[in-house]
Amino acid sequence: MSSSVGLCTRILPDLEHKPTLVSGSCPTSLSHSAALPRLTDMTETKTRIAPLPPQQAGLLTRLMYRYAKKRFGEVPEPFTVAAHHPRLLLANAVHEGLLQGGSKKLPASVRELAVFWTARTVGCSWCVDFGSMLMRLENLDVERLKHIDDYATSPLFNEDERAAIAYADAMTTDPHAVTDEQVADLRRRFGDDGVIELTYQIGVENMRARMYSALGITEQGFSSGDACRVPWAQQG
Repeated sequence: MSSSVGLCTRILPDLEHKPTLVSGSCPTSLSHSAALPRLTDMTETKTRIAPLPPQQAGLLTRLMYRYAKKRFGEVPEPFTVAAHHPRLLLANAVHEGLLQGGSKKLPASVRELAVFWTARTVGCSWCVDFGSMLMRLENLDVERLKHIDDYATSPLFNEDERAAIAYADAMTTDPHAVTDEQVADLRRRFGDDGVIELTYQIGVENMRARMYSALGITEQGFSSGDACRVPWAQQG
């Protein structure tokens, strides 16, 4: 995925393929996120801070909205909520661009599975939804995500992927359960730079997932091709 996304929802780095998304009704659940809890005092269309409409946004934010909608079919909702603080939005956009551009050491499947597991563990259905789409765009096998609970024994996952998922699980547990032996094994597999990259990606995804969950942001339908829900989705 690189999954799941910070405030800028990882929209800056170029992908080889762009998704084909259409506006429509949001699905009530997604195959990879149906088990994630939804806040009981919220509707599917309500975030704790309302998305900032384009007509209330500054020029730079509107341009970023336009780019995101052209690329993904709809503006990612974390982006529109974060737009209430333009300076942080821009700072995070720069960080995300540099992060994705610099994360080239690990195989994409290793990195993205670790990030996916992190988002799923925290319970961020938006991250799972958007990240699943990004994995598909990178031509990764998204069908096996249905079996990720059995990653330790399933033949669908190789040893490197299992080690990365286990590390994501240990890092995301509160308090974390990372061991010296685990890091030593990862160093043998990926090298010191690979371990730093993996740790950084998992850490950033924890930030994204916890922030979006706190703000009440839930899946938009990116992985199903039915991206919608921001209030102006049917306009223009």
